Amino acid sequence: MNLTYKNKVKFHTLGCKVNQYETEAASELFEKAGYEVIEEDFPADVYVINTCTVTSLSDSKSRQIIRRSKRENPNSIMVVMGCYSQVSAEEVADIEGVDIVIGTTERNEIVELVEKFKNKKEQINIVRDIKKDKTFQPLDIKAIKNMTRAYLKVQDGCNRYCSYCIIPYARGNIRSRDPRDVVAEVEMLSQNGYKEVVLTGIHVASYGKDLDNFDLLKLIEVIHPIEGIERIRLSSLEPRLITEEFLQGVSKLPKFCDHFHLSLQSGSNTVLQRMNRKYTREDYLETVERIRRYYPKAGITTDIIVGFPGETEEEFQETIDLVKKVSFSRVHIFKYSIRKGTPAATMKGQVNGKVKNARSRELIALTESLRSDFESSFIGKDMEVLVERKTDGLYHGHTSNYVEVFFTGKGDYFNTLVKVEITDFIDGKLRGRAKGGKND
Repeated sequence: MNLTYKNKVKFHTLGCKVNQYETEAASELFEKAGYEVIEEDFPADVYVINTCTVTSLSDSKSRQIIRRSKRENPNSIMVVMGCYSQVSAEEVADIEGVDIVIGTTERNEIVELVEKFKNKKEQINIVRDIKKDKTFQPLDIKAIKNMTRAYLKVQDGCNRYCSYCIIPYARGNIRSRDPRDVVAEVEMLSQNGYKEVVLTGIHVASYGKDLDNFDLLKLIEVIHPIEGIERIRLSSLEPRLITEEFLQGVSKLPKFCDHFHLSLQSGSNTVLQRMNRKYTREDYLETVERIRRYYPKAGITTDIIVGFPGETEEEFQETIDLVKKVSFSRVHIFKYSIRKGTPAATMKGQVNGKVKNARSRELIALTESLRSDFESSFIGKDMEVLVERKTDGLYHGHTSNYVEVFFTGKGDYFNTLVKVEITDFIDGKLRGRAKGGKND
């Protein structure tokens, strides 16, 4: 068959904010090369599937999207990159229709690889052993995409090797981005109109561990003075990072957001030990108490795994107890999924699926109630909202402590900070009315 390739490219992204950042950066590379990035339900000439492998369901979804995209245009070029292709490169390469397999390195060569395939029409697989990587491979985002919040990848890799997690095998050891590169990208984002940056990474708390005399607090301090940026937010953190010194430092920086996504996974010390987590429930509760001394209205969010191998009803109830003590503002709940190649995959006492489902439902009901209580506590108060969009006549955006607020107002508030009087909590949403924006 004599194939003719044109220049429409479509992306599908699974997984975390790091993947979303890397997709955005890759799309800029294609645009710079003259490709048109499309999102509509029309066939593309090139498909890029940025995969996740955090659960077996993630792998399955990746395969489904690959096959569905190839059916949409059988003559297209299919590029698969990300964590699934990194840990299962040959499995991905064997999927019918896959032309290019990249993994979690060399994403900056993606356009060149597509052009190479056009000429040779032979499958390309450049996945290699990532454990040897010692330096951060930058991918920059420069263009504004009609957004208010920019995710900024400052770190890659993880050295923790939790017993259930495949990600260290997909991302390698920790590598921190040069702080000068971070400052340059934040300055560019500010010039392009972004008001908030979210510092993200595979294990962002490890930022600076591989640098000389530099850490996450110092990184926040050097980007804080950049004009135009109104907020600096962090992605998921380890509880033990939140020291007295760290909180003293960020509390002096008014742009730092009082939202802490503290990874928990379980409220039981015995389960945490089996998970190879590096803290106890007591450590976690001390961290929460420390945060609330500095930030009484802080939004504290987390991730929890139910049904980890060997989890008893008593251990699960310890998690329930801790969740009640913390009163999280929001919780992401995952049912344990076996990941081949991790220690937990061969542990005794794998929990029955029905038990996982029941525990998940119980925890969801509790955490939704806690979210309602937290958000309702702001009724009658004024909160500053960074406006992201307008839907059905209501503006909406997030506060510094990551509460979404829907409100009425007469101005054009998009991408501005607006003081909003909170009036109601209706249908699971916090409602209010504008009292004026900074740009009014």
